[in-house]
Amino acid sequence: MGFRTGEAFKEVKKILSSEPILKLLDLNREIILSTDASNNVRQQKMLPREQNYSVGERQALAIVWVVNKFDRYLYGQHFILEIDHRPLEYLQTSHSKNPRIMRWSLSLQPYRYTIRYVKGSDNVTADYLSRSRE
Repeated sequence: MGFRTGEAFKEVKKILSSEPILKLLDLNREIILSTDASNNVRQQKMLPREQNYSVGERQALAIVWVVNKFDRYLYGQHFILEIDHRPLEYLQTSHSKNPRIMRWSLSLQPYRYTIRYVKGSDNVTADYLSRSRE
């Protein structure tokens, strides 16, 4: 492209003021986080040791990752976690025999959230985002 400084600044300004425009999170609206721990995400984002986790462990790890990633927006706010792995629907209330899931469940205790199960085929947002890099 070979922009000079002035041209580059104008181009960045043009891009930032064009659709779609990113906005700050509106804390007066319901916050919904959708997670997906598909094989594609597993291959792209997880450490080698994490690639061997069970489906439930991968989904729980995805939940912990996204909550930590957006901690500054979520802490003190109620939010919805949409998941497509039914056994984790009870992440807040059960005492898992799996030490990893139990540890991750404990790490989420400071947050106010509700888990909503969404059938995998209906989890289109997380599904689209996780597969859009293929």
